[in-house]
Amino acid sequence: MPAVPLRLSGHPEVALTADCGNCFALCCSALGFERSSDFGHHKPAGTACHNLAADFSCTIHARLRGEGYRGCTVFDCFGAGQHVAQDLFGGKSWTAHPEVRAPMFAVFPIVRQLHEVLWYLDEAQRLAARSTAVPRAVAAAVDALVEETIGLTRLQAEDLPAVDLAELRRRVGDALGDVSTGVRADAGAQRVARRPMGADLLGADLAGRSLQGTNLRGAYLIAADLTGADLRWVDLLGADLRDARLHGADLSRALFLTPMQVAAAAGDRRTRLPERIERPSHWAD
Repeated sequence: MPAVPLRLSGHPEVALTADCGNCFALCCSALGFERSSDFGHHKPAGTACHNLAADFSCTIHARLRGEGYRGCTVFDCFGAGQHVAQDLFGGKSWTAHPEVRAPMFAVFPIVRQLHEVLWYLDEAQRLAARSTAVPRAVAAAVDALVEETIGLTRLQAEDLPAVDLAELRRRVGDALGDVSTGVRADAGAQRVARRPMGADLLGADLAGRSLQGTNLRGAYLIAADLTGADLRWVDLLGADLRDARLHGADLSRALFLTPMQVAAAAGDRRTRLPERIERPSHWAD
């Protein structure tokens, strides 16, 4: 995570980066995963990982990737873990207080999605404030969505399962698209060819290319070669960057990029990232 944990603009009480020491390892217990190249064993949702220690630390944390748990090094809860554990459940751990185990595990995936939405909306607010091409109505819609989403994160645990996440994400996606259009127009994106959402760019050779302002929302960039590419003002919302080569690429002004996307890719010290995303520790020097 960044050296200074990210907090929501105008709402410093809302953390957008994980505080693993205050969440009772919810990502290692509430969520499930299948044995694969990303996870070394099968784990059903609601059961603790067999690498989890009694104090909620990971017994193989320093060697997760080497042990076959690459997925653990990519995951990010965007601050949802500590909010669920400390705010919604008053700091009661699911081991010391078994009665909170089921409801805590049930709401964590929901709140995690809400915090991811807030990550995107926080960026949208910052972008809209700096852009002359984002209409005021769009900026106001983003502000309203921020307040609405914060309100949802503060619901009682028993009320959270009724939240219509798909509908919220649809409206947020539309607002982010409007912000992206304005910001990329400011950057001269109208001169750059657009690609359809979900474009298939698996393994594409884009090394050294200037892709400034391109809309790559939802694109499949798995194992694509983006070495030295200019990805400033590129909309990467939901783009799949697994094993993409970002060595020396410039993503300093990439739009709607997350720590999870960056951690799933490969890069080095020459890779330029947005200020709020820290270089992954497993990237080559």
